[in-house]
Parts: sequence; C-alpha cells; structure tokens
Amino acid sequence: MFPPDTVSAAIALFIVGMVFLRTRLQYATAPGGRLRLTAAGVLYFAALGALLVSGWFAAPRLAQLVPSLASLAPVLVRSGWFLLVYYLFILVHRALKVRGAQVFRSTSARGEGPR
Repeated sequence: MFPPDTVSAAIALFIVGMVFLRTRLQYATAPGGRLRLTAAGVLYFAALGALLVSGWFAAPRLAQLVPSLASLAPVLVRSGWFLLVYYLFILVHRALKVRGAQVFRSTSARGEGPR
C-alpha cells in the first residue's frame, strides 16, 4: 500500500497532465510546426500549480471545519480539491479563449514565429 501523501502527489501530477493535454488539444498545429507556450500560458500553468499546492495544505484543514467532512481521510479531501481545480481550469481556459488570449501558439518548423 502506498502512503497517502504519495497517492495525493500522484493525483496532483495526473491533474496537471490532464489540464496540459486538454488545453493543448484545443490548438491546431501546422504541418511540421510546433506549439509553444505563451506568456498567458505561463501564468495559466503557474496559477494551476499555485492552486494545487495551496489545496495540498488547505483542503485537509478546510475539511476539519465542516463536520460531515471531518471524518474523511486527507487523501480524499485533496483529491476532491484537485478535481475541482481541474474543472475550474476548463472554465478559465474558455474565458481566456473568449477574451482572445492563447495559452499555446503555433510556430513553423523553422521557428519563424506564429502562423
């Protein structure tokens, strides 16, 4: 059996991977081109990391404030937090797209800039 902190870390890494893949799939790549992270993308993933790290510490403490959640194991509370962050970042990405901000941009194979 794995220690609870190891399970929580694996879940957090899984969520980061899912947000990355889901976001990346929203952008088309030109043939022979690559997708590069934009400045908005750096902030997007920094905010994701900050929320996951804050949830690591805050979720078990917040669960103690709610009597019905106080008996749950910290790994379950953290998992719930991480899942909520995943769904939140679906909405954040949609909001960024509506405002015209891109998380990734397409570049040509020779690095000539955006296409």
